Amino acid sequence: MKVLMINGSPRAKGNTYTALNEMRKVFEEEGIETELLHIGNMDIRSCIACGGCAQKGKCVFNDIVNEAAEKFQASDGLVVGSPVYYASANATLVAFLTRLFYSTHFDKTMKVGASVVAARRGGLSATFDELNKFFTISGMPVASGQYWNSVHGRDAGEAAKDAEGMQGMRTLARNMSFLMKSIALGKEKYGLPKREPAEWTNFIR
Repeated sequence: MKVLMINGSPRAKGNTYTALNEMRKVFEEEGIETELLHIGNMDIRSCIACGGCAQKGKCVFNDIVNEAAEKFQASDGLVVGSPVYYASANATLVAFLTRLFYSTHFDKTMKVGASVVAARRGGLSATFDELNKFFTISGMPVASGQYWNSVHGRDAGEAAKDAEGMQGMRTLARNMSFLMKSIALGKEKYGLPKREPAEWTNFIR
């Protein structure tokens, strides 16, 4: 099994990385392969709703998003990490996720998602909710830990001193591992849930 991990912080080895790396140790113990992509310091433009991905099968802007799309499709789970900026995720990460989810048309049903956020003090739960919406609109079960998945720290690596936060990351990784393995067994026996044709309703009068 494989998990794709996205570091949405501009800092390659900051507190977001510290949280993700704590999870990665547990995934390795669970026999799950991981790949960590650091995208938070890249020049990633936002979606322009051109619809070109419907014809090309990928985003018209050929950058890290299309590279990550192939890795995402091949993965059983996706972990997204971000620092908190004004009670929100890093805008670069949001642009990346928007294009990644919108331009990929493969079935994401039952791929497991998890979000992780890091902050000096506040805005954690708002950012956590923001990131989880990418999973829930895509039929992806959301893995939970023992609290909202967050760590505290200001200087790089300071989150390692957040004992409760680090424990939360380990718990999240164990729970996510169990969920992915359980879903794999369920797919073998029962298959995926039946999907109805999409109903598109515009709320106009």
